[in-house]
Formats: sequence, structure tokens, C-alpha cells
Amino acid sequence: MTSQLKNFRILLVDDDEFIRDSLSLFFQSEGYNFTALDSAEKGIEALKTESYDIIFSDYMLPGINGLEFLKRVKESCPDAIKVFITAYFTSDVFYKAIGIGVQDFIQKPYTTSIIEKSLSQLTEKSKGKNSELHMNGEKLSRIDEVVSS
Repeated sequence: MTSQLKNFRILLVDDDEFIRDSLSLFFQSEGYNFTALDSAEKGIEALKTESYDIIFSDYMLPGINGLEFLKRVKESCPDAIKVFITAYFTSDVFYKAIGIGVQDFIQKPYTTSIIEKSLSQLTEKSKGKNSELHMNGEKLSRIDEVVSS
């Protein structure tokens, strides 16, 4: 990954302990400022005292789901890059996520290389100024590429 990412604060909200632990180990071993939490409620609490540049959220979370969490993120951290992780991809979820400013969608299962690709693509441009839409780190040229599948 690029060294410029070391300047970014990254938050992951995912209730899967294996995902949190493996991504934490990966990012922290590379020297990145990475926080992993297991619920949207904990993410909301963290945002009261910390600001994050990049926020990854799983869709299916206990309590508040990932869409609602990212909607609240949009209000409290409007410039944060938002990445939505889900195994439950539908056109309805896709359009709702676009409406709250999600810039990349990562489908489960995924690898750290997909996360790296997503981060590289999304941080290539100035923070908060990237209006391109991505799927698994790949730039989408047309929305119907996604919603028809």
C-alpha cells in the first residue's frame, strides 16, 4: 500500500471477529492507524471523540445496520471516505448506499488485496473529492453493471 495511507485514520465496523482481527493485524503490522469495532453503536461512540478519514462498515450488524450507521457517519464526518461491505447485495441496498455517499462496495468474501486496491483507488484523489463509484476496488463505468447482476 502507499505510504500516504499512513496519514489516514481508518475505522472498520464489522461483527465478524475473524475479519476484525485479521484486518487489524494486517493494517497495524504495516504501521497504519486502524481501529476495528464490532457494532455500529460502538462506531457512533468512537466518532464522538475521534475523526476518521476512511470508514468501512459491514451491512449486517447487530442492532443498527451498516446503512444506518453510514447515514449517521455522513452527518458527523461528511468528508470521510465510506466503504460498504456486504454479502447481501441487492439493487435496493446499492441505491440506498449511494444516497448516503458510499464510494466503494466490497462483496464478501474478500481478501486483503481487495481492501488494498479499494484504498489505493479511493485515496488516489484528494480526501472527500473522489466522486467515482467502485465495486471491489474497481471503478464502475455504469451503475447498471452492478444492479443488473
